Amino acid sequence: MKPRMNAFAVAPDALNLMVDFSKKVEALGLEPSLRELVKIRSSQINGCAFCIHLHTRAARAQGETEERIFLLNGWRESPLYTERERAALGWTEALTLLSTTHAPDEDYAALEPHFTPEEIVKLTLLIGLINTANRLVLGFRMVHPVSPRSEAA
Repeated sequence: MKPRMNAFAVAPDALNLMVDFSKKVEALGLEPSLRELVKIRSSQINGCAFCIHLHTRAARAQGETEERIFLLNGWRESPLYTERERAALGWTEALTLLSTTHAPDEDYAALEPHFTPEEIVKLTLLIGLINTANRLVLGFRMVHPVSPRSEAA
């Protein structure tokens, strides 16, 4: 895959707005493990290897288990996720696949027992942020941070 452009070099002020916004969303108070699960799941849906790599590493650094990371794509069938995480992951999928789901009432209702209204806003901002990041990375074909395996490996 050949990069289309270096968006940071072409429009650093615009991209730094995104970086600053990201830092502010991170500081809003949702637990780090939940934030990373949401970012990984959205990136899985969008097929963003760059972001999957980045956020699985961040999740591991915060103590997330390999098993929960590996099973995230099948979270609905796995007992490893809390009800709060399940509600957040359902909302993540609903908003990431918005053109198909139209953010169903049942996914929103699933949030209400586990999140305050303020947390729902914060979670929604986080989901929008990772989806924007996925679109920037995929749209500009940003280079994945891991080198492919060599033929000898």
